[in-house]
Amino acid sequence: KGSSAMPHKKNPIISERICGMARLIRGNLVAALENVALWHERDISHSSVERVILPDSTITLYYMLEKTRHLLDGMVVNADNMRRNLDAGRGLVFSQSILLALVDKGITREAAYRMVQRNALNLYHNNTTLLDELLKDDEILKYLTKNELKSICNLENRLKNIDVPFKRLGLIE
Repeated sequence: KGSSAMPHKKNPIISERICGMARLIRGNLVAALENVALWHERDISHSSVERVILPDSTITLYYMLEKTRHLLDGMVVNADNMRRNLDAGRGLVFSQSILLALVDKGITREAAYRMVQRNALNLYHNNTTLLDELLKDDEILKYLTKNELKSICNLENRLKNIDVPFKRLGLIE
C-alpha cells in the first residue's frame, strides 16, 4: 500500500520497520550498560536483565538482517532515472561541498552560506547550473579557483571511490 496522503507514493515500509527495530536494540543497550555499574560483583539483577535483552536483541537483529537481505535482493536501481534526477537539480547537490570548501578557505559559515545560497537561487532565474553561477561570481572566485569549483562540481570526482566499501565487504571485485 502507498502513502495515506499521497496515492502516487509508495512508502518504504520494510526500511521503516528496520529503523524502528534498531531503536529497540539501542534501547536494550541502556539496560546492558546498567549491568556495568557493579563491576566485578554479580548478582541476580545482572542475569535477569541478560535473560531478556540478549535473546530479544539477537532475535530482533536476525529479523532485521533477513528483512534487509530481502529488501536488497528485491531492490531495483534505475541508473538512468538517478542521473536524470541529478541533472534536473542543476548541480544543487554540490552546494554543501561548495559551502564547506569556502569555510576551509577561512570564510565564516554564515557568509559562505549566503554566497552559495545567492548562486543557488540565481540558477533558477538564469536557467543555468550552480557551476555556471559560481564561475561568474567574483566574490566566490576570490576564495576558490575555477578549477577547484569544476572539481567540486564534477560528479565523477564525487563518485570515484564509490566501490571501495563494497570491495572491502567482498561484495564486488
